[in-house]
Amino acid sequence: MARKFVTRVIRHQALRSLALGLGGVAVTAGAFAPGMVMAQSRDPAYAAARASGQVGEKMDGYLGFVVTPGAALRALVDDINIKRKAAYAAKAQANNATIEEYALTSGCQLILNTRPGEKYQVPNGSWQTRGAGAPQRDSRCP
Repeated sequence: MARKFVTRVIRHQALRSLALGLGGVAVTAGAFAPGMVMAQSRDPAYAAARASGQVGEKMDGYLGFVVTPGAALRALVDDINIKRKAAYAAKAQANNATIEEYALTSGCQLILNTRPGEKYQVPNGSWQTRGAGAPQRDSRCP
């Protein structure tokens, strides 16, 4: 059942990414409404924090702090994570799944779609910098 759900979500994310035509921003297309994707991709503070390695994608589908954040960065990430949770809740309910299942599946895709130089969390909980190869992902990822 969980495997079917994961496959369905992955397929949905891929189709939505193509439909939105967001190129490099497709990483979040399955996890958010189109407006949220565009807002995050255009926010210079978010882009700068991600590029500088202050924040990274966590396995649970949320952004995490790689370094101790200041108040402004904490507020930005908290806002993004609140929006992610709301999107996960709506999509999980629509797909008859739990928020945690949907968030994990989204986290798998968000990590898979990180770019070289960006930070992400590996299965042991440590932070890694994405290289040219595939990232390390949770064994539950499709």
